Order: sequence, then structure tokens, then C-alpha cells
Amino acid sequence: MISSLQKPISSGFNSKSNANDITKDVDLNGKIAIVTGGYSGIGLETTRALVDIGAEVIIPAKRSDVAIKNLEGIVSKKNIVEMDLSDLNSVKNFTDGYKENFKKLDLLINNAGIMACPETRISNNWESQFAINHIGHFLLTRELMDLMAENVGARFVSLSSSAHSLTGILWDDIHFQNNPYDKWMAYGQSKTASSLIAIEFHRRMIDKGVSGYSVHPGGIITPLQRHLQKEEMIALGWMDEDGSLSEMAKNFFKTTSQGASTSLWCATSPNLNDIGGIFCEDCDIAKRKNEVDESLQRYFGVADWAVDTDEASRLWDITEKMLGS
Repeated sequence: MISSLQKPISSGFNSKSNANDITKDVDLNGKIAIVTGGYSGIGLETTRALVDIGAEVIIPAKRSDVAIKNLEGIVSKKNIVEMDLSDLNSVKNFTDGYKENFKKLDLLINNAGIMACPETRISNNWESQFAINHIGHFLLTRELMDLMAENVGARFVSLSSSAHSLTGILWDDIHFQNNPYDKWMAYGQSKTASSLIAIEFHRRMIDKGVSGYSVHPGGIITPLQRHLQKEEMIALGWMDEDGSLSEMAKNFFKTTSQGASTSLWCATSPNLNDIGGIFCEDCDIAKRKNEVDESLQRYFGVADWAVDTDEASRLWDITEKMLGS
């Protein structure tokens, strides 16, 4: 089932709205947020914007040294805590430590991720993009849900991507154990999963006054592209032969501040106080794919498989089984 709320609400913002446009009338003093990947790319801009409006932000970081350097003057060192999404023990150590040191959680923003990387197996022979982008974040989210449930108005934001449109969940071969590995299909599946986790989270938490949102931040050149060769970015239409941004990229790509804006809108907008379990883009609720011009459907709108409540519940249950729960 697709939520009847999956339709734009004329938010007053757009694809080029900057982070400070979203937060200018917001006060988060006394609020606590966790931002995974909050020290690089749009995650860094998200962290900066939340701190600027009074939030205390905790940064789980695989590369603590890089995080400390990038967040100097923004976040205290004590709020940068080691965590590796590819290591479930590391995730559990982080959540145990967080619950011991903090008594509430207002915002959880699952922003970290990897994209289109070479085939890598981790943990139980899991495909790495699904494991890091989804399973690691799933464990983080599940372990913090009870704390969020005690806090009416808390919000969960999970970053998806336009790449979710490449595929739904590959139910018969999630980890590419029977079929040849395809880095883009693997990435697309992981980003569909990143959306579905927010849909099911919302269903489970709505009676607690806690909401979940999925976000497509837009096209942004960030360290996420580190596994792509120049030739591949040319083939994708993102770059010209001389290495400069293509006309398409210039028209559609965003700055890191603009890329952080939809996450911030979902995390803070009063217009969403009674709305959740939805996929958002360009600082508004996204249209469904069939409502978007066919020539733009690869990049805009949400595929039904990424917001279907039955798919979301099924993925939640299967992920629990993968974790042995």
C-alpha cells in the first residue's frame, strides 16, 4: 500500500533552497541529533546547520581523525564517537554507549553511505553496499528506537537516492550470491532499502508521536563518487570530456548546502508535524513516478516499490533474520 500522503504540499522551498533557508526560523536548543557521515559532503553541511540552530550533534565516525579535523570549531571532540557501519559490534557499542551517556534522542539522520563500489563481501558474506547502507543503519536505528519512542516529536530521516529507481529489493538474491554482481543494481537496491526502513519505522512509531522520512538529497558531487572513474562520469552524463560539469549537471546538480536542505526540512519542518512515512525530494514531498514527465523519471519522483508499506514490512522482517534476531 502507498500512503495517500505521498504527494507534494507546496512547501515554499525548492531544489535550490539552501540549508539556512530551511532553518532560519527553527530553534533546536536542548535537542540532540545523531548524523551518520556527518563530517563529509552533505552530512557536514547537515551537522553545521543543526549546530547553528542550537542542536547538540553526535557524530558516529569510521574515520575519527578525519571527523575531528573536518568538524573543528563545529562539534566538540567528545561528540565524535567511533563507529563503523560495516561492523555490527561497532554499531552496537555505539548505541550502548549513546544510551548510557544520553537520555534522549530527538533526531536520527542516517546520512552515511557508499556508492557503486567494487564487489566486496563483509560479515556473513553480505554484499557491502546493502550491508553498510542498509543493515548497519538498520541495527543503529532499531537499537535507538526505544529511546526515540519516549520523546514525542522525535524524527528519523533516512537518505535514499534517485538510484532507488533502478530496482526494488532483489528478494531472491539480495546479496548477489546467485547472479553476477552489478554495482549499480546493488547500489539502487540499497537505496530502495534506505527508503523502506523509514516507511516501516514510521508505521511502528507513529502511535508514539515519532515520525520517519525518506530523502533523495539530489545530485551533488561529493566524496560519494570516489569509486567512479572520469570515463564513467562522462558516460553517465555528469561530466564533459574536459572534466568539467556537463550542462545537465549544471542544471540539476546541487551545492552541498542545497543537498543538505531536504534532510533538514524533514528533520525540522512544522509542516510535517502530522505527516510521515513518505519520500521527499527538493524540500517537498515527492511525486510518484507516474506523475513525473517520462523523460525525468530516472532522476525525479519516487518508485512505488520504495514507499510500499508491504515491501517495507517484509524488508524489516528479513533484515531482522539476517541479524539473527
